[in-house]
Amino acid sequence: MTDRSSDPRQPRRTGRGRDARRSDDRRDDARPSRPRDAHGRERSGSRGTGGPRRGWSQSRPSERSRTATPSRLAAYEAMRAVREDDAYANLVLPTILRRHRVRGRDAAFATELFYGTLRAQGRLDAVLAACIDRPMEQVEAAVIDVLRLGAHQVLDMAVAPHAASSETVALARQVVGAGAAGFVNAVLRRVGEHSSEEWIQRIAPAREDDEPAHLAIAHSHPLWVVRALSDALVAHGRDRSELESLLEAQNEAPRVSLVMRPGLTDLDELIDSGASAGRWSMFGASWPSGDPGGLDVIREGRAAVQDEGSQLMALALGLGADDLVLADDAHWLDLCAGPGGKTALLGGLTIDHNAELLATELQEHRTALVERAVAALVDAGCEIQCLTADGRTIGKDRPDTFSRVLADVPCTGLGALRRRPESRWRRRPEDVGQLGAIQRDLLTSALDATAPGGVVAYVTCSPHLAETRLVVADVLRRRSDVEQLDARDAVRAGVHPDKRDQIDLGDGPSVQLWPHIHGTDAMFIALLRRLPHPQAPTTCTAHEEDPS
Repeated sequence: MTDRSSDPRQPRRTGRGRDARRSDDRRDDARPSRPRDAHGRERSGSRGTGGPRRGWSQSRPSERSRTATPSRLAAYEAMRAVREDDAYANLVLPTILRRHRVRGRDAAFATELFYGTLRAQGRLDAVLAACIDRPMEQVEAAVIDVLRLGAHQVLDMAVAPHAASSETVALARQVVGAGAAGFVNAVLRRVGEHSSEEWIQRIAPAREDDEPAHLAIAHSHPLWVVRALSDALVAHGRDRSELESLLEAQNEAPRVSLVMRPGLTDLDELIDSGASAGRWSMFGASWPSGDPGGLDVIREGRAAVQDEGSQLMALALGLGADDLVLADDAHWLDLCAGPGGKTALLGGLTIDHNAELLATELQEHRTALVERAVAALVDAGCEIQCLTADGRTIGKDRPDTFSRVLADVPCTGLGALRRRPESRWRRRPEDVGQLGAIQRDLLTSALDATAPGGVVAYVTCSPHLAETRLVVADVLRRRSDVEQLDARDAVRAGVHPDKRDQIDLGDGPSVQLWPHIHGTDAMFIALLRRLPHPQAPTTCTAHEEDPS
């Protein structure tokens, strides 16, 4: 695919003014384009004079932007960091925005562009593949990043088509080169020939023929994830027809939720700072938009950003297990504590229980994150110790010790795709099996570390059955000293009292939250109790759940 664009590699003509150079640009625009390599770059050497005139640019080279806007450049750099460095989207973008001094409306635009492009990547790639005359693998990765950003603006954002194209071409010229800029311009012209809905009709299988495959393209999820989410809905007693609503919810930008550190702040202070009451959590608040990191209450560690679903998981153990723990209740454990959000919420509740909390994390840098998260609580008198240790061995190192254990295990993160959209493209089906082995080891270790009568909260931010109910069922099948408890009332204990009857927590005994129902990440929790007497029969719910 070719395009006419100015060639900055032509020899400079000295002693001539700006008008003469513009005249050269106009003459360039009339010359036939040169062949391009697999990366979209023009080949060096003479242009030649023959051949048909085709692939004209929509604007003169002298009218085109030569550099990208800071917001688009920031979005591109964040895309590159996710691709090259496996960076987390929610961590890398704020740093880049600060480096480029992008604020206010420009920061909001960059955020929408970056996250929206990541979420739509599968669909955008299918559209781009239909507009490029060679396999996508033969196009330079940096050019693909630029094309994705441009296609998202053309198809999905309220950006004028000519502005979306010209600004993306400027971005390509700045970060890749002039030759690639012409290639990008030509491809985006083809993208703009149809609307997003029309492209879906062209590139997606017919819904009546293969609904999961159609939804995977239309809502930009890997097919294996679509099927896993469908199975999880059914297993938790929901209708498979909810699948499209779930996929749509996972493509929406999540609300910014704040959490109050117990005893360090209250809702009135957060409301005075611009927040409002949260939807579910007793300790939650809602932030209208933007980054609340500049608030004093955030900078001082008295509040933090945390999804309400995560808050409810920690509160289910820290508050909801009060009537479930049958052991001496002085020692609590957070088995996989990093980065420390749930640790801080648990730690703030230890004072009312006269308990101490041990937080373990496998990697030292994540232990440092936990220490930072709980620093204000430690200063306020909470007994919280942070330790770098392998959670899989804590059961052998400290057996029968803790009355409450939070096992928020590593998982695929398929329940947090709203805020970590890169996870859907980074994860592979084989990851589920590899993580499943770690999850079983961690849950087993957590149970071994629990004192008889103590309670373990097994938590994931994934609804995949192989990471949730099947892990619990498999571990319980191997043990005679554990019973599963109904987690629904424990989760309700962390909900605003006037909303406890409104929250739908399913049929139990485990609880699965959903973005399209609860407006939270798709968090899962199962509560397990070590039997006070190993030979005693199980008196609560069955040892395992039937995932079917």
